[in-house]
Amino acid sequence: MKGLGYLGAFIGGALAGAAAGLLLAPETGKDTREKITETVEEFLRKHNIKLNRKDVGDLVDDLEDVAD
Repeated sequence: MKGLGYLGAFIGGALAGAAAGLLLAPETGKDTREKITETVEEFLRKHNIKLNRKDVGDLVDDLEDVAD
């Protein structure tokens, strides 16, 4: 069980780092949000995690808040 906690922390850190990198890129906010949303959706699909569009949007907003 402890290993899963480390894995979750690693994945969360990787997602936050990716979001921060995208947010600091010289693109418009709309383009950046779309890229983050697509990346999160791809990750969820790859790991067979079911979330609806609103939940994904909320997750992206949380990542943006962390990156700020």
